[in-house]
Parts: sequence; structure tokens; C-alpha cells
Amino acid sequence: MTPGSSSADAPPLAGRKSVLFVIPSLKAGGSERVFSILLRHLDRRCFEPHLALFKAEGEYMEDLPKDVIIHDLQVSRARYALPRILRLARKLRPSAMLSTLSSVNLAVILCKPFLPKDTRVLVRQTVLTTAVLKDETRLHKLLYRYLYKRADKVICLSDSMADDLAVHFNVPREKLVRIYNPVDLKHVRQLAMAEGSPYSGPGPHLVTAGRLSREKGFDLLLAAMPSVLEHFPQTRLTLLGEGPLAAVLNAQSRQLGLSEVVDFPGFQHNPWRYFRHANLFVLPSRYEGLPNALLEALAVGTPVVATDCPGGLREIQACCKQIVLVPPEDPRALAEAIVKACNRTKTERESPKENLSSYDVDRVIEKYEKLLLS
Repeated sequence: MTPGSSSADAPPLAGRKSVLFVIPSLKAGGSERVFSILLRHLDRRCFEPHLALFKAEGEYMEDLPKDVIIHDLQVSRARYALPRILRLARKLRPSAMLSTLSSVNLAVILCKPFLPKDTRVLVRQTVLTTAVLKDETRLHKLLYRYLYKRADKVICLSDSMADDLAVHFNVPREKLVRIYNPVDLKHVRQLAMAEGSPYSGPGPHLVTAGRLSREKGFDLLLAAMPSVLEHFPQTRLTLLGEGPLAAVLNAQSRQLGLSEVVDFPGFQHNPWRYFRHANLFVLPSRYEGLPNALLEALAVGTPVVATDCPGGLREIQACCKQIVLVPPEDPRALAEAIVKACNRTKTERESPKENLSSYDVDRVIEKYEKLLLS
């Protein structure tokens, strides 16, 4: 395709609203997975979905239904995408634009004064804003404070995220809407049971998953593993995911003498069988939005140890008693909680259906559809 080209140029069918989703790519990541779920489940009787990608690539491309109209902007960064997003929006005249990830959100809001007057700008914030901006420049923080209040709606993944934007960034409460991440409970459980255990040996088997980046805290989990091994020498850890710190984490694993203990299988199209057959799911994050992988581990009945980091963890714990929270940035506390969890007598896992109903894909899609139609 030529830069800014699309897979279809026809106007939306009569009676349907066109919605333009904007995200850099569909590479493995929580936001990318959420967008792929939204695009699969959005009611086609009401909406015609368009997807603008900086680059049309990524593991979740194959999950898209064939009727999703893809617009490949062929740019590397948000600032280069600005004129192409604006040109595309003027051409399509969508009823709404829905973006996610901070740099994309800022770019889309900057376009707002030049968009067709009937196009609403909805941005989905993915993490607690003060946490992600902790080490950013003053100018970057001012951009959030100035621009986010100019969106028509800001979608927050937790109540704590909404409070953070209202208190610290002066976003009006009426512009903030809390919509949890969707979990396709039926799909996740089916695939979790579709294949046998990927593990060998007596265990216990620990699993974690996410982008291999600093905020996920996988270095803290590796630092905790020697203490866990003192109590359970047969412990094995599987770390699912890809990202910029892959080489650093592999090197740390070797330095700690964990080469035979920790497995890095990369991105997996069916991570749920790893979750289902593990003894424990561990989330060692420094900050979060609303972690998809943790919700999916709960969906298949796996107990969770997680850090009590900024984000929506406490809101999940309020309805899911299988979560144990420990202080963040504390490998010793993390190791102690893992050992206690592994020491518990193995009992039948409780059914998570009722507890996770707030995150069920049908309920979440209904909230998005109401927002897009309003």
C-alpha cells in the first residue's frame, strides 16, 4: 500500500456509524489485544469499523475480522502520523475516533480542532498517568494537563485511574468514563483446556506474562527466585512475552544462576494453557492499568500473587479473592508471598464466573457501544 492508503474507500453503509480506531500496530501487547477484541465483537448492525495503524503489522493482525477496513499510515511515530490521521478523518468523516496509548492519544487530541465538526474524539488511557509520567519532563506533563481535558471522553480502565486524571490533570469528571478491559471468558477457558500442560517436572510451576519492559517488574521477580528456590528447589518459572528488555532479563537470569529454572518462550498465541496448568500466576509490576493477563489467569481459576502497585489491582482484588497483594519494588516480600502460596494445600479451584462478570466481553462491549452511540 502507499502511505496513508486503505484496504477500502467506500463510505459507511446507510444507517451505520463509522468508527475510526487508531493505534500504532497490532504487535503483542495489552492494548493491542483489547482493540482486536473490540473489533471482533462490535455490533456490525450499528457500526462500520475502520482501523488506522502506523504500520499494519503485529501478532494480532490475524485476529481481525475480514470486514475491518485497515488504513496503513506507514509512519514510525505519532508526530509523523498527525497529518495522515487528519487527512483520513476528513475523508471518512467518522462519527467517532477511538485511540489508545498515550502518544497516540495526544496526537489525536491535537487533531481535534481540524476534524469534521461531528467527529467525537475518545481516548483510552492505559496506565495510571502520574505513574507513567513520573520520570518525564515538565513539558510532557503540561501536554497531558492541557490536552486531555479537550477530548470528548477519556476512557479509564479503573476508578483509581479516573481519580488520578481528575485530581492531578484537571480533566472534568463528566469527561471521564470507567470501562474495564474485556475478557472473553468462554474463549479463554476453551483454549486453556484445548491443549495439555506445557510443563514438565514436579514444580511448583510459576507463570507470568507481559511486555518485557521496566514497568512490568520482571527483574524484581527474577531477584525473588533464589529465595523461592530455597524452599522449593524444583520451582520453575515461565515468562511469556517479548519486549525491549528481553536480552537484559535473560542476562539477569544467567547471572542469578537461573538458566535451568526460568524459561522465556516469547509470545504465545495460546498463553491460557500456561495459565491454566500453572500453580501460580505472578504479576510483579511497578505500575499497571488493568492487567489483561492477570484477569485471564483468574478466568481459568489460577491463584495470583501480585504487587500492590498503582493502578486497578485493588479493584480486581475486591471481587476476586484469589489475589494476594504485596508491596511493590520488594523482591523479598514477593518471594515470601510466592512461598506461602505454594505451601497452601492444593484444593479445587473456585469458579470465577460470578467474580469476573464485570470484565466479561459482552458487558464491556455494551459499554463501548453505548459510548460510541451517545
